[in-house]
Amino acid sequence: MLQVLADDPQTTAILLYVEGVREAQAFISALRHAARMKPVIVLKAGRHTDSSLAAHTHTGALMGNDEVFDAALTRTGAVRAHSFGQLFAAAEILSPGLRARGSRLAVITNGGGAGVLAADRAGDLDLHLNPPSPQTLATLDAVLPAYWSRANPMDILGDAPPEHFGQATAAALADPAFDGVLVMLTPQAMTEPTAVAGAVIDAIPEKNHKPVLACWMGESAVAEGRQLLSSRQIPDFHAPELAVEAFSYLAQHHHNRQLALEVPGPLHDDSPPDLDGARMIIDAALADGRSMLSDLESKAVLRAFHIPINITIEARTVAEALVAAETVGYPVAIKIHSPHIVHKSDVGGVRLGVPSAADVRQAFGQIVGAAAAARPEARIKGVTVEAMARIENGRELVVGVSRDPVFGPVILFGAGGTMVEVLRDSAVALPPLNAVLANRLIDRTRVARLLAAFRERPPVDREAVIGVLLKISDMVCELPQITALDINPLIAGPGGVLAVDARIEIARPAARNGPYDHVAIHPYPRHLVRHEHLSDGTPLTIRPIRPEDAQSEATFVRELSPGAKRFRFHGTINELTPEMLVRFTQIDYRREMAMVAVTTEAGLPVQHGVARYVINPDNRSCEFAIVVSDRLQRQGLGTRLMKSLMDAAREHGLARMEGVVLRENEPMLQLMRELGFTMSPVPEDREQVIVESWL
Repeated sequence: MLQVLADDPQTTAILLYVEGVREAQAFISALRHAARMKPVIVLKAGRHTDSSLAAHTHTGALMGNDEVFDAALTRTGAVRAHSFGQLFAAAEILSPGLRARGSRLAVITNGGGAGVLAADRAGDLDLHLNPPSPQTLATLDAVLPAYWSRANPMDILGDAPPEHFGQATAAALADPAFDGVLVMLTPQAMTEPTAVAGAVIDAIPEKNHKPVLACWMGESAVAEGRQLLSSRQIPDFHAPELAVEAFSYLAQHHHNRQLALEVPGPLHDDSPPDLDGARMIIDAALADGRSMLSDLESKAVLRAFHIPINITIEARTVAEALVAAETVGYPVAIKIHSPHIVHKSDVGGVRLGVPSAADVRQAFGQIVGAAAAARPEARIKGVTVEAMARIENGRELVVGVSRDPVFGPVILFGAGGTMVEVLRDSAVALPPLNAVLANRLIDRTRVARLLAAFRERPPVDREAVIGVLLKISDMVCELPQITALDINPLIAGPGGVLAVDARIEIARPAARNGPYDHVAIHPYPRHLVRHEHLSDGTPLTIRPIRPEDAQSEATFVRELSPGAKRFRFHGTINELTPEMLVRFTQIDYRREMAMVAVTTEAGLPVQHGVARYVINPDNRSCEFAIVVSDRLQRQGLGTRLMKSLMDAAREHGLARMEGVVLRENEPMLQLMRELGFTMSPVPEDREQVIVESWL
């Protein structure tokens, strides 16, 4: 239904009522496609349904189903409403085509109380009431009474005539500090509601790109003015709070569309993780019948992804604990080592800052005894000994992963330590992440403010925290065996980060068609990257396209010969528009694929060819296109690109590829013959040929 409505020219907005989602990948993919085409507003029922009782990790205890749904929705570009009334209010303001480019609102009012109410609601919704620019202040100082507020809300006083409303509206629309304008009128003895409406309308320039909203408070006295505003497609509301909420939908729509365009790139090629090593550790634990990695195994997996850890040593006896303590250096942390005890501090199984050998001997006996008394059924394997974290001015954070039954792996970030479940300061996001998404995840928590400098404490290395989030994102995308993960605490300081304690839950993954079927949003398909050479020995990479390929894609198309452009686009085209570049490079890998052939020249990627397909509505076939640079014709590049594209289509479970080739494009037709494609003329256009292959 989303696919049909997204492509329907008579549909201007889509309202979606959701009680549950069964197929997360298809739902998110279709929603992302629809939201790129037109506004989609979603009302989710059952927001307070209890989440599953998976409290083996702090992350599982902190995460709720509705938070996960919110995290999924923000990655699609859709807007969420929380009531039936909000659903239609959002549709009313979004469907006419009103758009905001941010969340900065100017409020113009002739009543101070109404302005305060609007400001309060804006604060609730994280909208920004920026102060007017100096130029706006100077402009309005010249025409308004001396006692106007000179702030935002812009209180132009109760006796403001229509021209003052018009002048304030024009100034606010011209001010780069604002993304939208809300004009509010309170009916007073000297107010002329209809004339004010006309003045506001006249103040809006013909080529205005900022939304203007109105709030004419009252009933009969303002009815004519409200009707005039509505006749000019200016949304009008009865109350300040409702008007501010309406603007928040525009801001949320812009924000979510920007997030939806964030397509995370591949694993960092400069320091790729040891995927094979991590898989071997997990597979060995699964073969042993275990569902949780030991502390050492968990930290080894983190280290395979280059996450800094403090060295941990297992000790089965007091003697081994003493050797371990001398090895890592005092003071040490000693913790109970048992596959059946998850939260060690709950059973008295942790001693921190143990300063000497005598204290190690005493702590060993106390820890083992306390754990055995609290959990007599648990198999105790001894203790683990590790150096105390040595990070100056450190802050305790938590980074975790939990497996949602619908949306799969979900990443959590927040304030860590022993009080993590009491503080409940956390935010969640769906993998895969990039730096922008990781930054926004951090900023949604209160602990984000503690990462900056305050009092005498310097700021933490925020880039190192972001790096951990990106590596955890890579980890859960590449390792479907991981069902839950906790790093608590992750100590972050000015000098970097350190994972002090880690636990990872595992399970054998369900049967899958593709390597990323366990995640709701398809990450960059790194496994499709191929490194080859041209006939002259030049290194060549054939890989899926990335968002950062936009510049090389534009240059590639610009430098194609007129004939090559006509063969590819079946028409005249000189340059790709910005919209086309977004569509061609920021793709949903579940709906389409584009393989590019790239070399490196002067340190920059140079594109020499691209082959792409888009999956048809039947989900069994796809339509493809291919073009190769004029510089590299007859070097077998087209064959390599097509074979890579066909491999990707097979992996996707597609059964058939089809395309349309101009009859005069003989080199392309010859390539299709060599690859085993059948050919038939297009009935309504004899100049075109349908080429088709079963995979």
